[in-house]
Amino acid sequence: MTVDTRHETRAAGANTAPEASASPRTAPRPARMPGTMTAVVQHRYGGSEVLGIEQVDRPTPGPGEVLVRVRAAGLDRGTWHLMAGLPYLTRLMFGFRKPKYPIPGLDVAGNVAALGEGVDEFAIGDRVFGIAISSFAEYAVAPVAKLQRMPRGIDFDAAAVVPISGLTGLQAVEAAGVTAGQRVLITGASGGVGSYAVQVAAAAGAEVTAVASAGKAEYVRSLGATRAIDYRTTDVTTLDERFDAIIDINGNAKVRRMQRILAPEGALVMVGGEKGGKLTGGFQRQLSAPLRNLFTRQTIRGLMSIESGDDIARLAGVIEQGSLRAPVSEVYPLRDVRRAMDDLVEGRLSGKASIHVAD
Repeated sequence: MTVDTRHETRAAGANTAPEASASPRTAPRPARMPGTMTAVVQHRYGGSEVLGIEQVDRPTPGPGEVLVRVRAAGLDRGTWHLMAGLPYLTRLMFGFRKPKYPIPGLDVAGNVAALGEGVDEFAIGDRVFGIAISSFAEYAVAPVAKLQRMPRGIDFDAAAVVPISGLTGLQAVEAAGVTAGQRVLITGASGGVGSYAVQVAAAAGAEVTAVASAGKAEYVRSLGATRAIDYRTTDVTTLDERFDAIIDINGNAKVRRMQRILAPEGALVMVGGEKGGKLTGGFQRQLSAPLRNLFTRQTIRGLMSIESGDDIARLAGVIEQGSLRAPVSEVYPLRDVRRAMDDLVEGRLSGKASIHVAD
């Protein structure tokens, strides 16, 4: 999960109108009111059932901020963590009893609607993408440093799935020091971060082995993987081979077992964790990495990605060049956000999903 709390965007607060009746998977759009906007809102932590569609006050950009008319917002695992309030460590930063930001969403793509004081990098109407807390809404405020102009040749839904997962995949491959000719293993390869990591590593000239379910083998090969391994039938930590770099995404294997298949001077980069209990959610592996490095020639790193506007610009550049594609596999209307979240949690998605807000 990659949320920078040094800059707290002023999220719009929900009004007190009751939520319209909704099925467990789809919430209807309520009537619009002047001066408000439609947004996904949650008032407590939990599963997708806590997400509702409400009318809330439209936000206003402050100094150094941009108001974006949201066209699409990306769905990522970090958004699920903030919805569920898991692991519990996240609540120390984002609200102990209830969400600090009642409107979910981090990735954003849309048009500039208004500029805060001191912002001259963009003009009204510019097509932009980047990171904005509370992007599952018709309008969202973003720090100007975390926005870039959209790459030419892609639509809003594709642009919306790039920032968070794209940054994490790019930074994971660079943290592992991947170079041409290396043998690289990537677990969680068919997910959002994995889809970018496979592409970036393959573009660097590495021989990529992707770990995913059998049904997603062709998908990871289409991203540049030379081999796909079904995690349901093969425990990769028992393989009789060594990799120069391992990028372990949302994994739960013990670090010492991953080290077994890592070259003597190879690099293991761990990105997230999903099955380590409600308190830490698997992040204890990253926390132990500095200590493990004292006793091995291997490099063991836990990655906490940085929300870098420069790296977002780099991603835009390689997308325009055609060497990286935005792996958007599903597009959901805003009213179907519950269904989208359920599909993410149940592993039914390949790559990334976009929440389509407006044409």
